[in-house]
Amino acid sequence: MPGAEFLQGLAFGLALAVPVGPIGLLCIRRSLEDGFTIGFATGLGAAVADAGYGAVAAFGLTAVSAFLLAWQTPLALAGGAFLIWLGIGAWRRPPSDPAATQSRARRPLAAFAQTALLTVANPQTVLTFVALFAGLGVMVGEDAGWTAATALVVGVFLGSAGWWLVLAGGVAGVLRHRLTPGMLVWVNRAAGAAIIGFGVTAITRGVGLL
Repeated sequence: MPGAEFLQGLAFGLALAVPVGPIGLLCIRRSLEDGFTIGFATGLGAAVADAGYGAVAAFGLTAVSAFLLAWQTPLALAGGAFLIWLGIGAWRRPPSDPAATQSRARRPLAAFAQTALLTVANPQTVLTFVALFAGLGVMVGEDAGWTAATALVVGVFLGSAGWWLVLAGGVAGVLRHRLTPGMLVWVNRAAGAAIIGFGVTAITRGVGLL
């Protein structure tokens, strides 16, 4: 596996994952509320979707990117509405008791699927990859070859997944047991309000007001 392309992909994956956004807030809140497994599954869904968009750019799949961008408005509206729904749920949720936490801990696939769909609902990500690749002179498509493109995509996935592993592990391992139920109520409300804000922003952009 070509080392340079892998390292570039690793850096791209980290660059996409680290900035605090709705997925980061969901990962933090769920790591506090439900523990490491749910928190990491939340981030891992975004990592898989990021890698998918990276593959579209790296392999030069212009037909796929054109299709996604043609549907970006309904995708943005659906993603924004979903974020608002998640934000309202976070705002209203009381701190969980141990039995409820144990029950939710059996549903990492749901957490994974939610954030994968939310990330897919932002097809502008593929343009971010195209711009990054072009700006740094990274060859894509037939010019790069299948091996180099695969190394790039694997790097993107591992860079993103590595960040979510550290974030979920740190929050669940260090902070989770130090917060009182009263503190968790305010964490839920703050995260819920911010996620609702991200949802409203996504809808506003989807209708062309931003």
